[in-house]
Amino acid sequence: MRYPIIYALVLSCLFSINVRGEDLKSRIEKVPNIHPRLFFSSGDEVQLKQRINSDPLLRKAFTHVTTIADGIQEVKQVERKMTGKRLLHISRMCLKRMMYLGLAYRLTGDKSYAIRAQEEMLAAARFTDWNPSHFLDVAEMTMALAVGYDWMYKELDPEARRIIKEAIIEKGLRTSLKEGWWVSAENNWNQVCHGGLTVGALAILEDDPELAEQIIERALKNLPKAMAEYAPDGAYPEGPGYWGYGTTYNVIMISALESVFGTDFGLSTSKGFMECSDYYLHATGPTGFFFNYSDCPARGGVSPAMYWFAATRKKPSLLWRERQELQGFLSKTHSARDDSNTTFPFLILWAGELDNIPMPKTTHWKGEGKTPVALHRSGWETSEEIFLGVKAGSPGANHGQMDIGCFVLDAQGIRWALDLGLQSYHSLESKGVDLWNMRQDSQRWDVFRLNNFSHNTLVVDGQKQRVAGFAPIVAFSDQAPMPYTIVDLGSVYEGQLAAAKRGVGLHSNCFVVVQDEIETLDRKTSIRWGMVTRATVKIETERQALLQQNGQQCVLRVLSPEDAKLELFETAKPPNDYDHLNKGTRMIGFKVEIAPSTKVDLVVQLCPGDAESNPFPAIELAAW
Repeated sequence: MRYPIIYALVLSCLFSINVRGEDLKSRIEKVPNIHPRLFFSSGDEVQLKQRINSDPLLRKAFTHVTTIADGIQEVKQVERKMTGKRLLHISRMCLKRMMYLGLAYRLTGDKSYAIRAQEEMLAAARFTDWNPSHFLDVAEMTMALAVGYDWMYKELDPEARRIIKEAIIEKGLRTSLKEGWWVSAENNWNQVCHGGLTVGALAILEDDPELAEQIIERALKNLPKAMAEYAPDGAYPEGPGYWGYGTTYNVIMISALESVFGTDFGLSTSKGFMECSDYYLHATGPTGFFFNYSDCPARGGVSPAMYWFAATRKKPSLLWRERQELQGFLSKTHSARDDSNTTFPFLILWAGELDNIPMPKTTHWKGEGKTPVALHRSGWETSEEIFLGVKAGSPGANHGQMDIGCFVLDAQGIRWALDLGLQSYHSLESKGVDLWNMRQDSQRWDVFRLNNFSHNTLVVDGQKQRVAGFAPIVAFSDQAPMPYTIVDLGSVYEGQLAAAKRGVGLHSNCFVVVQDEIETLDRKTSIRWGMVTRATVKIETERQALLQQNGQQCVLRVLSPEDAKLELFETAKPPNDYDHLNKGTRMIGFKVEIAPSTKVDLVVQLCPGDAESNPFPAIELAAW
């Protein structure tokens, strides 16, 4: 009886796909032949202007848009200049210009913005191609011209309109029909490529409905493969930095579909997707720094996608950190000449009421999935709160690093325990580093910032973590007096240790405990415990050090083993000529020699500021 059931399931899946295809085709046929239609119609402009005028912060955000749009009119048009194998910075520059010029034109009616946008689009349309060998470049350029074409359609000269439309179709959409690994990928390439191409297809819907249907149908079929990565709780496997990239394009695609068809075809119901905004909220410490594990920068800036989530979920507390980030962003001077903040204008489209944002209620958060992560904090009120994050998972995850078990610590407005973060890809690729080979023997793992020698975790006998390993979170608590997380590191140190678990806890007395329970194999084993910091370090005794930074202090105390001797390890000058220098950093830690087949605890207490300095009593992780 198994086979009839399987056959029925297959038929059911095929039927659901076909129904969606028929639904898509009928919806395409019903779309009015009018522009603009992407993201917001001309009928929405009055209401948007009213919202901007009634909200001082939103009004200031729109002033930023018009200021940059004015500056764009003074710079040269984009040129096809590659950086290594990428044209991506040019695609992003063009996208930024279309977004800023387009929104400025839509809400002021000043035709000079549309005239300048036309010049920009024609310049990009005349490129020989948009670099399909690195398809992100094509996707972002397609979206750039699609937004400009749709938003400023009425002001474009007929011949310019034709050239731009043909470029979207030929250099963007039809080029994608050759396909590639990104079509069904499980990472941000899927989201960005399908998102950008879908916006392009929606812009030229009436001119080539069959091609548009093909592009959109393919996206609806394949995007769920990347969205499945958010399950079950919303933790993004590639870290908060790539969350900003992949998720923003995911939201852009959903918003574009809804604006044209009135539906997102069920995409937003994907398990964990809406909850990923909780992940992003919690992944930023009170210092404003990410828990920047994997290939992630230290800071992320303003996130327009969070405004969409806050509005869609009717959960304004998601913007608790975003409002502060926006205020800081708008207090600075910005350039019209770069490729940063490309999607900022979406913030204005998606923002609701920005006054009286309520404080989040949850202070401890855990996400499972491909890259489990746990985040603890003492509160949300000020930048002085304590923040503790720990990462589990596998080095072999997309954009992964050998940072399993790594932790970061914020307190007193300072990041005491830090992750060095990513190194720019071009700096490594230009030196011939085989950066995207994830095998255990890959040159990727010789890069200092990518291996465990540079992370706040363990190094066993000078060896690297195991790429094939996976460390799960095996215990998590948000209960006083010490919310905690425990990670089983065993498979990441397979062949190096018989067993390894790491617990991190944030005690209500405002100190942090990092406890490793280790069991060695049948040989003598050397273990290095380390923590990277920018603080100056004074080793006061063999097992206690004073960290000082910006007039504040943090005491680091080794509670176990008794024979540990604190020392400083080099991080500022890594071993390879292609490694970035990490000026102003150092690693405080210790090495211990452990006898064969022995169980030992490594227990470190971190006491920032006026935290209780009494030693934490030794308790087995099982009793936490």
